[in-house]
Amino acid sequence: MDIVYIRDLEIQTIIGIYDWERQVRQTVSLDIEMASDIRRAAKTDDIAYALNYKAVSKRIIAYVEQRDALLVESLAEEIAALVQEEFAVPWLRLRLSKPGALRGARDVGLIIERGDKPA
Repeated sequence: MDIVYIRDLEIQTIIGIYDWERQVRQTVSLDIEMASDIRRAAKTDDIAYALNYKAVSKRIIAYVEQRDALLVESLAEEIAALVQEEFAVPWLRLRLSKPGALRGARDVGLIIERGDKPA
C-alpha cells in the first residue's frame, strides 16, 4: 500500500459549541493520509494516474471554509466521506485539531481511520 499525505493544512472556519465560537473564525489543522497505488503514475509520469493532493487540498479547504460545524467529530467524518467519495480513496487516516482551543495545550482534536486498509 502506498500513502499520499497532506500535513498541517490550516483552514479558517466557524467551529465550536460556545456562543463566542459561533462569532469568530478559528483555525483547524489537519493531516490526512490516503491509500493510493502510485505505480501507474510513477511508471507513466502522468498526473492523470495519481491521487492529486492539490485537488484534494483545494476541495477540503473549500468545504471546511463554508461549513459551520459545532463539533470536530462531525467535521472529521464529513471530510473523510468527501475524500473517499470524490477521490475514490479506499482508506484514510485523518487528524483534525483545533490549535489553541485548550489553555495549556498546543492543540486538541481527534484521529479517525475510515475504509478498508489495503495490504
